[in-house]
Amino acid sequence: MKSIFKIQYLAFFMVVSSFVACENYLEEEFYDVTTENSLTQDNADQLVAGVYRGLRDIYKNYNIAFSGTDMFTSQGDVSSTSDLNDYFGLSADNGTIGWYWSANYNMIADANIVINRFENQISWSDSKLGDRDYGIAQAKALRALGFYNLVQHFGGVVLELEETTSIRSDYARSSEEATFAQIISDLEAAIPNLQDSPQTGRISRAAARHLLADVYLTRAYKAFGSSADFTTAANLAEQAIGTYDIRSQTYAEVFDLNNQVNPEVLFAVQYGSQGNSEDRDNTKHGIFMNSVNDYIGIGRNNQYGANNTGLMPTPHFYSLLADNDTRDAATLHRVLFADEEATFTSDVGTDNVVAGDTIAYYPKMALSTPEITDKLNRYWVYQPDQYLFGNPTNIGGVIYQYSSNVIRTNFPIFKKFDDVNIDAERGGSRDTYVFRIAETHLLAAEAYLGAGNTTSALSHINRVRERATGVANHYTSVDIDTILDERGIELAGEENRWAVLKRSGKLQERIMIYNPHNADHSAFNANTHLVRPIPSHEIELSDGSLQQNPNY
Repeated sequence: MKSIFKIQYLAFFMVVSSFVACENYLEEEFYDVTTENSLTQDNADQLVAGVYRGLRDIYKNYNIAFSGTDMFTSQGDVSSTSDLNDYFGLSADNGTIGWYWSANYNMIADANIVINRFENQISWSDSKLGDRDYGIAQAKALRALGFYNLVQHFGGVVLELEETTSIRSDYARSSEEATFAQIISDLEAAIPNLQDSPQTGRISRAAARHLLADVYLTRAYKAFGSSADFTTAANLAEQAIGTYDIRSQTYAEVFDLNNQVNPEVLFAVQYGSQGNSEDRDNTKHGIFMNSVNDYIGIGRNNQYGANNTGLMPTPHFYSLLADNDTRDAATLHRVLFADEEATFTSDVGTDNVVAGDTIAYYPKMALSTPEITDKLNRYWVYQPDQYLFGNPTNIGGVIYQYSSNVIRTNFPIFKKFDDVNIDAERGGSRDTYVFRIAETHLLAAEAYLGAGNTTSALSHINRVRERATGVANHYTSVDIDTILDERGIELAGEENRWAVLKRSGKLQERIMIYNPHNADHSAFNANTHLVRPIPSHEIELSDGSLQQNPNY
């Protein structure tokens, strides 16, 4: 496998990181970009490819996107506390938040290097000016993505737009309004020079339009936004969708491991089964699962993986999956199978387990007493109202007594991100989808709703629902909660759920209703927790010019 090596400058952002590409996209050569005469118009694209590597670290940061929302909560007892899920003790020392800040700024720094070198240092012939403009466009689009990730979580951030070549400590935050303006400027400059059908792994014109639609939609809710932003967002979403009909593929086909490069996916973080260990180290298969290897008959090296977030779907998420919704079967494992021989013994009796036996069943609808009694002589069964931490009451006379199960949090684990050749929570080679056209439809629905065009909003949300259920025009009315629920099912584990709830003004309301831990004892304070704390190490490295968010 080939890669770029780039020197790291000791600076505010830990600016530059190495890039290792998978063999089916963005394959690169070794070279040192600090040697000025080694970077030419013929090899400059390798510098652009290096920016994409930063996406992996950004989109492995699952807790910042999912924890403390209406759709996902922690696996502990409902009375337990955590900083990100129920906002107890959330501080500037939180490692997840620090990681997210650094990962996005690393990518921004790499993008700045490309823009500077392409504009100021490389000698371009007339025949290569298109390559120059295309490289700058990609860098600006990815820089915009990094800034957008940051502004959603932190508010106004440092708008560093130049290549960092020396140590500095005088960084100051720009306003949130200025940050949005820079993001929009970058994307509007990039879109004309991006490609409609680029090499796999590179950002396309449609993907950039999707992102810009999201940006305008979010700005529309702000005091410095306007109602015209809703209309702009809707128009951009329409352009990103184009003529593609999401009904041409089933939901299950979109997530088929053998169909990762498909027309619904506008942009994805690339991994692969070949190459070095980083190419084979996606971890998304483990985001919403319990300790499956603690079930009898399921070994450590099982087909499902291992938990890497401590998160699980909320009861509200499960309640949204209607009987005719095909996303249920594509998203969840409602049955877990043994992969090794074992013997389970309780006070009541013994069950000999062989590979392929059912070991746990999570029915969608509650079973009758005779049904569950029969099944509990052969495997664990957890009813829909038992999908949280707890120890259900034993049923007399059955082999599988609940008190004998060492796992206290039992729920249908996620299936849609299943991978192969994994090593517990690591080792995945599946791509991580960043933007899909189904989401673009839901962006359009929300934008049209904000613009007062409910007819068009219904058209877009119903298109997503129809693909899932086969029922046209399921919704006859629409409001923001309807859109949030539909997003919650369609984009579970994909969207930045926390940021979407914040954008819509529904974060506090919905976590207090639907997140069991928050409903029990939330420490959420809208005066504090609608933004994340600036990481303490960044505050310490500054000369006092970098201001912390209020109340942290």
